[in-house]
Amino acid sequence: MSDIEARTGGKVLVDQLLIHGADCAYCVPGESYLEVLDALHDVRERFTLYNARHEAGAADMAEAYGKLTGRPGICMVTRGPGACQAAVGVHIAYQDSTPMILLVGQVGRDTMDRESFQEIDYRQMFAPVAKWAAQIDSAARIPEYMARAFRVATSGRPGPVVLALPEDMLTDVVRVADARPYRPSVPALTADDAAAVMAALAQAKRPLLLAGGPGWTDAGAAALLEFATANRLPVATSFRRQDLIDHRSDVYVGDFGTGVAPSLVKRLAEADLLLVIGARLGEITTKTYATLSVPTPAQTLVHIHVDANEIGRVYSPALSAVSGPDAALAALTAQPATPAEDGWRAALRDEYLADSEPPPHDFPLDMGQAMAEVRDLIPADAVITLDAGNHTGWAQRFLRYARPGRQIGSTCGSMGYAVPAAVAASLEDPQRQAIAFVGDGGFMMSGMEIATAVQHGGRPIVLVFNNGTYGTIRMHQEREHPSRISGTDIVSSDIGKIAEGLGAAHARVTKTAEFRPALLAAFEHAGPTVIELITDPEQISTRTTVSRLRGQ
Repeated sequence: MSDIEARTGGKVLVDQLLIHGADCAYCVPGESYLEVLDALHDVRERFTLYNARHEAGAADMAEAYGKLTGRPGICMVTRGPGACQAAVGVHIAYQDSTPMILLVGQVGRDTMDRESFQEIDYRQMFAPVAKWAAQIDSAARIPEYMARAFRVATSGRPGPVVLALPEDMLTDVVRVADARPYRPSVPALTADDAAAVMAALAQAKRPLLLAGGPGWTDAGAAALLEFATANRLPVATSFRRQDLIDHRSDVYVGDFGTGVAPSLVKRLAEADLLLVIGARLGEITTKTYATLSVPTPAQTLVHIHVDANEIGRVYSPALSAVSGPDAALAALTAQPATPAEDGWRAALRDEYLADSEPPPHDFPLDMGQAMAEVRDLIPADAVITLDAGNHTGWAQRFLRYARPGRQIGSTCGSMGYAVPAAVAASLEDPQRQAIAFVGDGGFMMSGMEIATAVQHGGRPIVLVFNNGTYGTIRMHQEREHPSRISGTDIVSSDIGKIAEGLGAAHARVTKTAEFRPALLAAFEHAGPTVIELITDPEQISTRTTVSRLRGQ
């Protein structure tokens, strides 16, 4: 191996990132991985390092990058507190099935197991929320570990990998060969399985297709639309996967998210066949496992998922197959179509259209009308990022999605996600408009990442729904304990000064007529813009009010 260049562990690691196609990372710097930072200095023309303002923000950015690109988002943090604060992004990536690699600086090998400064065993800490958590104790094995990390993060059901990097290991000088670029392993639907699915569809009178989960490309989404159209199948999406199909198509009938239309829940009960492609059939999508009978649904359940462990986890299917969504649609579209009776699809479509019309109300700021403005004005490839909270119901219920436009949101309900995700989307492609939907509570958790966008040239638009309350918890509180408000009020902060202090433009909107000019100005602004929407906490969600909850 004398002809192989001698390199520090830090240099070997950075070379592996480049070999596997990584082009950027999101970080908060730390002394525990100085050798990696130093090695990145030499490749700054090929690799961009975005230094975030908080490790949670850095991890959320990496997770959003993974969603947008299908490649592992890379996050780098220091030991102890840095890793703890980045854990939220790992949890999101795990529940959202997003490819991600978290690299954590670790204490030196000679001081381990003494509870030395900031020491944590990350293999134990991250084991429940990572696909693989490991520590690289030998610099000579960095290529092996990194190649495996990329493969694990992207193969089967995607997810996060965590690697701990002892700081003295990164300074070791070794001669080691590089790994080959990784290739993910993704199962594909066989022709026989596809024919069996079509045979089941041919017997159904009231079929419903539920699409969701990870791993969809634009081509896969286009194939889904082609398949559903040819077979006259009504298509619903799982929680925060609404961008999988064009909402303007007559086959789209709504989403099984936090604000699912009552009419769609009723139609699910009437369906005689449920074809699930990619979705996990988790708690949100099934309304806490109440919309389908456990363990055997009344409907004929056909479940196609990339991970065999997800099939039958809660619901026993009549027919199942293991496949990535793109491969599944390629096989299904190759089969002869078996069009269903069109009246069933048409009825569900009409109900969706009726439910997506903003209801009238007397509040000064009509959010339904504001959403109509967003829907009409945003570019076709815009990225919408969603935080946790009732305010996201406006974007989920009233906007229209279609690839190449994207909906990026945390399905695990993590507050503070939308702003870092929008920053990552804007940095990934500054010409593509990213719009974050966030409540005043979520904004106060991660709004400082606007400064990251300013530093690195991003220009997200951040819509802050300011109603002075943690809305989702307030809604549950009013339903279970009417008028007994406890812990959910938020003291008003000057969001305008915060935004301007971070380097963003700011507009404060209190009336419907003020929204459109503010949005148009944000489109033209060269940097980030925060549009503060002053909403009434009485309008607690798109479907109810505080008064109505108390009356019930």
